[in-house]
Amino acid sequence: MSTDTTADALDLGPGAAPYPRFSEGEMQRRADALAEAMEARDVDHVILYGANRSGSAIPWLTGWPVTREAVVVFTPGERNMLLVSFYNHVPNAERIAADADVRWTGESTIETVLAELAHRGASGRRIGVVGPMPYGPHARLADFADEIVAMDNDYVGLRLVKSAEELDWVRVGAALTDRGLLALRDGLRPGLDEHQLSDLVERAYVPHGGRTHIHYLGVTSMASPRVCVPAQWPANNAVSRGDAVTCELSASFWNYTGQVLRTFAVGEEPTPQYRELHDVADTAFDAIIARLRPGATASDLLEASGVIEEAGYTTRDDLVHGFVGGYLPPVLRSASRQLMKVPEFTFAAGMTLVVQPNVITQDESAGVQTGELVAVGAGGAKRLHGVERGLIRIGPSSA
Repeated sequence: MSTDTTADALDLGPGAAPYPRFSEGEMQRRADALAEAMEARDVDHVILYGANRSGSAIPWLTGWPVTREAVVVFTPGERNMLLVSFYNHVPNAERIAADADVRWTGESTIETVLAELAHRGASGRRIGVVGPMPYGPHARLADFADEIVAMDNDYVGLRLVKSAEELDWVRVGAALTDRGLLALRDGLRPGLDEHQLSDLVERAYVPHGGRTHIHYLGVTSMASPRVCVPAQWPANNAVSRGDAVTCELSASFWNYTGQVLRTFAVGEEPTPQYRELHDVADTAFDAIIARLRPGATASDLLEASGVIEEAGYTTRDDLVHGFVGGYLPPVLRSASRQLMKVPEFTFAAGMTLVVQPNVITQDESAGVQTGELVAVGAGGAKRLHGVERGLIRIGPSSA
């Protein structure tokens, strides 16, 4: 796998003041792509909805990361209207989404949206929706429109292949994530609980403009394991000598996010079981990466992972999933954990995805994490992270 990391990513990444911004050309590319998708669906206007810091289409099109609630009214050839629900959030939104017409939502978000749509001549027309619009507003919009067209899948399709500028931002997110992983490696010791481990991770990237997307942690004894995958919520478990600590970390640079997964052996050498689990996981990772290139299919990657079941193990987590801009297709699991039909999916240059063979025992008592976010290049997979691979040994401690 070739390396596509940027050693000085944190210094050379997008840094416009007071907030980083994509170029006008990049933002126009996105608007044009959405307009083309609308034309294919015979849609003249699209509503993008987000709430509670969720809804990636809104920052993708305007730059504004969603806070409580936000809506974009998009009409090709017209200025985007960005509606922000909390009145005190509007000034910040105006600074970040400088190219949009930013307004307060008013007392009723949907009534303000409908008034703007009427002004744009959208009454009785086909209107597209991206995002989880609540039932009540959706019903009001349905009364107003001729037909509501769900365009979430269209939007996901627009996020699969990253532009050159987007990949630059992804590299910054990956470098920030690497900082979190290295801080965990250097600070990990017996006596710390999972909350303190989370603190180590976040302190490493927040001062450099990063935000937490996730940090999942698992702590268990290697001699008597009871945890096969990291937990989404930290527990009061304290690390002991002889433990395995697994992690899945993602720091975000303005919604452009890295992801690394690693396993640490604390204070003692890995047990034979953990060494074998990790060897199988490394072999699976390398086999998948070797297949990952433009023109490869989801079935090719699943076939490459067969070493996991051949060794008598299985998985709990996804094996591969698209990432950055959402949890993107394809989402693949190993052969013994297939929950859905393997999709007919072909990879293309510019796609970013996480390869993460979480190999576990059949009784789900023990497991390891390894893997990371990679980009599909013309000649194969390219690393976006610079941190060391392999099972990481943490030296003995008297703590």
